[in-house]
Amino acid sequence: MTEQTTPPSVVRNEERNRYEVWSGDRLAGFTEYRERGDRTVFVHTEVDEAFAGQGLGKVLAAGALDDVVERGRVIVPICPFIAKFLDKNPGYEPHVKRRESGK
Repeated sequence: MTEQTTPPSVVRNEERNRYEVWSGDRLAGFTEYRERGDRTVFVHTEVDEAFAGQGLGKVLAAGALDDVVERGRVIVPICPFIAKFLDKNPGYEPHVKRRESGK
């Protein structure tokens, strides 16, 4: 008999200003954001060590960014993890506003 697994899910938790990735009924990680006007500023991402190596960070980033795009908002990647994900996934670029360097 094979073990049945539930695919991970990404939800927006507006009360905590973050997107969460869930593996079954366990919180596996989150990415925090701040909303400023029409912009969603990603500031910090964490995935629990117990879920390392399972690709949940990528699932989280894609789910969060897809939701931001669907809602017609602009992505601002302050968080290094989100910025790196965007570098590897240029399809989001029309929806991204990067901070000016030299701050």
